[in-house]
Amino acid sequence: MNLLGIILAINRILIVGLGSIGKRHLRLARELLPKADIRVLRHKSNNEVHEYSNGSFSSIEESIAFSPQIAVIASPATFHIATAQALAEAGVHLLIEKPLSASLSGVAQLLETCERHGVVLLTGYNLRFLSSLQRYRDLLGENVIGKVLSVRCEIGQYLPTWRPDSDYRQGVSARRELGGGVLLELSHELDYLRWIFGEVEWVKATLSRQSMLEIDVEDTAHLTLGFASALDGYQLIGAVNLDFIRHDTTRLCTAIGEKGSLRWNGLTGEVLFYRAGRKEWELMFSDQRHPDDSYMAEWKNFIECVNTDKIPLIAGEDGFKVLQIIEAVRHSAKSGGQMVEVENIQLKKVYL
Repeated sequence: MNLLGIILAINRILIVGLGSIGKRHLRLARELLPKADIRVLRHKSNNEVHEYSNGSFSSIEESIAFSPQIAVIASPATFHIATAQALAEAGVHLLIEKPLSASLSGVAQLLETCERHGVVLLTGYNLRFLSSLQRYRDLLGENVIGKVLSVRCEIGQYLPTWRPDSDYRQGVSARRELGGGVLLELSHELDYLRWIFGEVEWVKATLSRQSMLEIDVEDTAHLTLGFASALDGYQLIGAVNLDFIRHDTTRLCTAIGEKGSLRWNGLTGEVLFYRAGRKEWELMFSDQRHPDDSYMAEWKNFIECVNTDKIPLIAGEDGFKVLQIIEAVRHSAKSGGQMVEVENIQLKKVYL
């Protein structure tokens, strides 16, 4: 079946949550499937009909009675699992925005339900669909810098200017009860590091609130990650810094190797190579796309998987493994930065 046939096969869609990301998904769904019946589930009763939707529901029962074929869950992370579980039991295919949840509680059960009912589950770490990040991964696989000796990632943006049209104090990022904080909100890095460098075996971490921002979550995280050891016993160590406090918005990942360094700039879409013996960075790839592009590619991957039984680029298991790392980080931070093995994490909430 070609893409047009795949698109036409989907005619009932549910969007859960109507924050900034929910509105983006609603708009893209309408663009991709202009004739579909698209409804919105909102946690609070509201008779308003959004310009891209055909109507709204205020309960999960109404939503299931609508018999959607696919659903996008873009509500706050603390609400994801309960909603997803109910929809999965009804056989609805799911695209769940990152993170999959605010903790591991209920996630394994959700994955089992999806498998039992043949439900596709895609976790919304859309950065994997960026051509620049894909090229970065490919170049590392081609050994352009030789053996990778170290990897360092940093991402930061001043929270009050992140979404300038809204009060940051009321947003998800600022509130623990909604799954806020840099660790959950900026967890893209944990996903793509797994994708590029392999599984994370252990973590050491500190989580803190360094600023005077009016939030009740951490605004800074410093993580050290130990990746799965190679056959020769070598273990790659990575450093990740996340924050809500810097004014010079940054998203960089630098791999340091035997033949030089390779850097991905997530803001400019550039991949740069610093060759050993040279004195300047060399541009290897550049593709600064529209912000919608990675989301649209994510949508197309989701729909293709629904119709062909392919495994999504970012499956539910990937979202689960990121949450395992997050729980290990919480344990480490609570213990004063001690090493915590990811596989030994128990399925319980650890909040600071």
